[in-house]
Amino acid sequence: MDVETALAIQTAVRDRVGRVIVGHDEVVRLLMTALLCEGHVLLEGVPGTGKTLLVRTFTATAALEFKRIQFTPDMTPADIIGSNLFDFRSNTFTFVPGPVFTDFVLADEINRAPPKTQAALLEAMQERRVTVDGKPQRLSGNFMVVATQNPIEQEGTYPLPEAQLDRFLFKVQVGYPERDEECAMVRVHGHRTASPDVADFGVDAACGSEDLAAARRLVAQVRLSEEMVAYIVDLVRATRSDPALQVGASPRSANMLASAARAYAVLEGRDFVIPDDVKTLFDPTLRHRVVLAPGAELEGAEGREVLNRILDRIPAPR
Repeated sequence: MDVETALAIQTAVRDRVGRVIVGHDEVVRLLMTALLCEGHVLLEGVPGTGKTLLVRTFTATAALEFKRIQFTPDMTPADIIGSNLFDFRSNTFTFVPGPVFTDFVLADEINRAPPKTQAALLEAMQERRVTVDGKPQRLSGNFMVVATQNPIEQEGTYPLPEAQLDRFLFKVQVGYPERDEECAMVRVHGHRTASPDVADFGVDAACGSEDLAAARRLVAQVRLSEEMVAYIVDLVRATRSDPALQVGASPRSANMLASAARAYAVLEGRDFVIPDDVKTLFDPTLRHRVVLAPGAELEGAEGREVLNRILDRIPAPR
């Protein structure tokens, strides 16, 4: 696969998603980026902003298996990864796989389940396998989690542990649409109260497993110069010494930012990374990996502001 083919696939995906979803173009671009570099995405927004419909539509554009997990307070880890059940006919235990055994997983309202249940995804997201009763079970090579969560200020939510957040490549804020977009949304979906069926809008697959494998090989070959490597590392290291941050980004963040920048470059029609790729992805890649210092939080600072200051402070290669 070459860059032109990857761009054609991106155009086809955005066209199909646009039949159902009004706006959120940048969210779709980040989902495409994560798909090409095998990352997971966390979407945060208040209920009713179209997070679930967006994910359902996006996953319908790839000819891969899709499953949705609705997270609830009484859910257990076995509801996600599966369990061994005793078969009285054969007098043996048989493993019954959970919904995590698929290609795309929509973890809907992930922060409405307790931390023990959320942690069931840790091994799956990092190593693409789960361990049940001491035996590892491999997951799909295309395994990808797209999770949605409500703001933690809302009732009935549990904050995601830092280790869980660190497994996500991007954290993306899904906000309210602009007025014109909301008017267009009402024109398209204002004749029903139930969530629409994506198939009714003619959304079919724009790519398959072989296309994704070829696109990922292309991403791996994108050139990342030594100057760009140093720029990424300097940005990540700057988060660890900034007085406004209590916890800076981990070394894993640098690897993820570099991988995402390669995929983003392909979606921009290039086979090399430039500073603008890194700058665009810096906030969604690191916003959930840093923790504000108590003093900065009391002063009303936000993580995005601190990250933007770091971007301004660290010189980009020319």
